[in-house]
Amino acid sequence: MSTTQALPAGLAEIVKDFQDLPERERLQLLLEFSRDLPPLPERFANHPELLEQVLECQSPLFVTVEAEKTDDGDIVRLYFQAPPEAPTTRGFASVLHAGLDGLSAAEILAVPDDMPELLGLTRAVSPLRMRGMSAMLGRIKRKIAGGLRPAA
Repeated sequence: MSTTQALPAGLAEIVKDFQDLPERERLQLLLEFSRDLPPLPERFANHPELLEQVLECQSPLFVTVEAEKTDDGDIVRLYFQAPPEAPTTRGFASVLHAGLDGLSAAEILAVPDDMPELLGLTRAVSPLRMRGMSAMLGRIKRKIAGGLRPAA
C-alpha cells in the first residue's frame, strides 16, 4: 500500500484527516465530503452527453475531465455528478475533486492507484463501493492519458 508521501499535498492532507480519525468516525467524514461536491457548471447540466458514466460505481456517477490553461501551465478540472441519495459515492467523488482538481496532468497521473485504500474505509464500506472509488480514479487517469479537451 502507498503512503501519503506519494500524494499531492492537498490529497495527502485529506488522507491524513481520514487516517487521524478513529475508524468508526471515518464514514462520517466521508458523508461530510458528500455535501461539498460542487454542482455541475451549466454547460454540463444541460448536456449530459458530455459526461461519462463510471459503470463500476453502484450508484449513478458521471465524470468529465478538462484541461484549463493558466499562467502557470495547464491544469486539470474535474466535474462529477452523483445523486444526493448516494452519499458514499458523492463523498468519494468529492474527495477526488478536493484533492485533485486544479493539479497538473502529471501530478494526477502520479497518484497511486491504491489511493482509495489509504482512507481507511475498507471495513466501513462494501468492497463494491471501494472498487467504485478506484474506478473513478482510474477513469480520471485514463481520460488524462488519452488527452483532454480544453475547458469551454
